[in-house]
Amino acid sequence: MPGMKRGENIYLVGLMGAGKTTVGRLLARRLKLRFLDSDQEIERRCGVKIPLIWEIEGEAGFRGREAQVIAELTAQDGAVLATGGGSVLLDENRKRLAARGTVVYLRASPEELYRRVHYDRNRPLLATGDPLARLRELYAERDSLYHGVADLVIDTGAPRSARRALLSDSHRQRHPRCDGAVRAASSSRQRGRGDQRGRGAALSAAREEGARGGKRARGRGGAR
Repeated sequence: MPGMKRGENIYLVGLMGAGKTTVGRLLARRLKLRFLDSDQEIERRCGVKIPLIWEIEGEAGFRGREAQVIAELTAQDGAVLATGGGSVLLDENRKRLAARGTVVYLRASPEELYRRVHYDRNRPLLATGDPLARLRELYAERDSLYHGVADLVIDTGAPRSARRALLSDSHRQRHPRCDGAVRAASSSRQRGRGDQRGRGAALSAAREEGARGGKRARGRGGAR
């Protein structure tokens, strides 16, 4: 988009239960940015919850609405956006996310995600006899897509391992645009310096919050 400076927005991707909404609100608050949620925006526009949209229009209909919302939300500036878990399935969505902001993949194992969301009845994709098996299928299908679009990968189930990964030389070489964030992560425990260190410190703080984010996201529902 002409005139847009890449990096002014932060986009969170990942499977349902990864903590995108919780972590997104934390980041927006620390960075003094607006918080946006694509699933919540879809519900606001339709006036009904996503499971009902899914039931009436099917996945194809929902994905079409999702693509339109993501196109509009990523055209805005100065925002943290929590995306739906399946948003990366469409190439057009991945291109918009990659071109218009810093993409962070909040990753967790299917087993950890199941522990967080298995009781949530508002997840259409988990309306099956074996939700854990379904989560494993979704992880196998989407993990490479999340990795492909992400500038940063944060393991919400193992924050210490994530810290080591983010500080590694190989990570900095793969994602030079996020080098500042990686360097700031080394001082993540010095929370009082967060505003001075900018987005990197906030992302580092969010990494630790992400380990708990999925727990507080329980009951929110959506197609994630």
